[in-house]
Amino acid sequence: MRDYILIAPILLPIAGALAAYLIGRRSKKARDCFADTVGICEFALCAVLLACVSSGREYALAVDEVCGRGLRLKLDGFRAVYALIAAVMWMMTTVFSNEYMGHYRNRNRYYLFTLLTLGATVGVFLSNDLFTTFIFFEIMSFTSYVMVVQDEKPGAMRAGETYIAVAVIGGMVMLMGLFLLENRLGTLNFDKLLSAAEQLPDRSDLYLPGALILTGFGAKAGMFPLHIWLPKAHPVAPAPASALLSGILTKAGVFGVLVLTSRVFLHDGLWGNVILALGTVTMVLGAVLAVFSVDLKRTLACSSMSQIGFILVGVGMQALLGNHNTLALWGTGLHMVNHSLIKLVLFVCAGVVYMNTHELDLNKIRGWGRNKPLLNVCFLMGALGIAGVPLWNGYVSKTLLHESIVEFTALAGSGAWIYKTVEWLFLISGGLTVAYMTKLYVAIFVEKPEKPVEKKPYMSVMSALAIAIPALILPVMGVFPSHIMASAARLMEAFMDPTLVWRDTLHAAVQWFSLENLKGALISISVGAAVYLLIIRPLLTRRDESGKKCYVNLWPSKLDLEELVYRPVIEKALPFLGALVCRILDNLTDWLTAALTHSLLRQKPIPPRVDGDHEPGDFIPHPSRSYTYQRISSSISYSLLLFGAGFCAAMVYLIIILIMRY
Repeated sequence: MRDYILIAPILLPIAGALAAYLIGRRSKKARDCFADTVGICEFALCAVLLACVSSGREYALAVDEVCGRGLRLKLDGFRAVYALIAAVMWMMTTVFSNEYMGHYRNRNRYYLFTLLTLGATVGVFLSNDLFTTFIFFEIMSFTSYVMVVQDEKPGAMRAGETYIAVAVIGGMVMLMGLFLLENRLGTLNFDKLLSAAEQLPDRSDLYLPGALILTGFGAKAGMFPLHIWLPKAHPVAPAPASALLSGILTKAGVFGVLVLTSRVFLHDGLWGNVILALGTVTMVLGAVLAVFSVDLKRTLACSSMSQIGFILVGVGMQALLGNHNTLALWGTGLHMVNHSLIKLVLFVCAGVVYMNTHELDLNKIRGWGRNKPLLNVCFLMGALGIAGVPLWNGYVSKTLLHESIVEFTALAGSGAWIYKTVEWLFLISGGLTVAYMTKLYVAIFVEKPEKPVEKKPYMSVMSALAIAIPALILPVMGVFPSHIMASAARLMEAFMDPTLVWRDTLHAAVQWFSLENLKGALISISVGAAVYLLIIRPLLTRRDESGKKCYVNLWPSKLDLEELVYRPVIEKALPFLGALVCRILDNLTDWLTAALTHSLLRQKPIPPRVDGDHEPGDFIPHPSRSYTYQRISSSISYSLLLFGAGFCAAMVYLIIILIMRY
């Protein structure tokens, strides 16, 4: 009976969403307070569940006859940690939304769909079979669409088109993969997938369904080449929604990739290399796009793409390292947690800037953060964390990921140069992270503003708490990695590798701040300093007419993958091919009729009317009408028409009989 508590963190925000909407029709203030209460209660519930799991308990629940197949839920260490992370992010962003959303229309709609998305997202993380994951995943995709298009401006609507198109197409491809995978293995249950996959004589049959499912999950994660929604959706969505899209919804996609890697392709070298390649491209491309961007939230969005690449590199290394993958397991899980918390801080800070200036262009918000010490420190904590600077949380997870690459390079033999290249791309991407975060920090908090900034309160006490509390967590996690981060990693590792026997030796062996581990971070910081001083400052800035330096985006617009490939294919190529196929099918019947009319169904010529061939008073039809009628009545089209009419009449008759009987 106690396992039914797993339904609570899913139903609580869903019920809260409906109640908040109704309350909001009466009182906006009461609605805001109620939404905050729902977020706090969700956090408390998830914290209790994590405490229970930490004490050794596990929860599992099967709800039959839902969606025709039933829902399967389970709570273990990984799921408990990420349910809590989701609750923390929703609680903080909901509190911040009270002030931030004050100038927006349709706030009732915003709170309704935000809380619905929370319930669906927690459902994804608590799922225990891929069908359950798919159900909640699709609900999450559709409810979060409303968060993207909240302000209903043309840019938001176009970004929403991209977001929903990626979600729908990815979902359909994923569903096709689920059908194929169940056909191969006979199950979609997480606990049975691994044993079913190991019993297959030829596991190559799993690569096609695996690729299809990876497409669906990778689209939501922001993996290349399905990343196109990230740089478009984040800048136009409200800042609290951007924090959730970046910090949590992308991790729902990573969750699916982890399930595939750990349950279907565990220790599969080919699968590991594919994930590693996609992760490396995503990591590097996201960082490069962020360096060129001059929009605050777009830069953070491209940064999210890059950090997802770091995580996918860790997933790839899990498969490649086999039974020696503990470093990769810890690094992957911890970087997921770190990225979620860091992006919560950075996007909320960006929200404070936009809330006061209504601008995101670095040239227009330059210097706005000067003389704002609290905002300055909070943004700096996030910047240092994501840059992987020692004593901040990002350093710990990036170090573990880097060391996993180094470990496999030593085992790779003749192909070691490939993984050595990946290692250097990893360090360079870390350096680019340092460079673009330095650009943001200097532009907002160091450079002089174009005009004096008014000294007035720029955020409420509650908004300040929503930023300061998570910002404080980041250095605390980084200073005490053995106590906080190692404990979280131990809870999460069994989900990512069910065959793993827990090894306490790793805890004792990791010297977090040894010279060897610090060397990777120092290389990235040096690369970042060089990129900022030698590329960003001299090459990515121009002097305007008044002689002031302005940031410029020199990334070629023609290289926009959405405009270059996806939209032309979807908006032009596919409609053209569809119209061509329909035109061929439309004419096929006529061609077939004409062919049959001149062959098997060839008509005899109608004899001309002779005046002496009839009795007085007989009706004689006109020859042309008789001929036309005979042509039509003997054609295939006419036969199909009569068949259709008869079929419809039969269906109506059957429906009437069923109604009268039942």
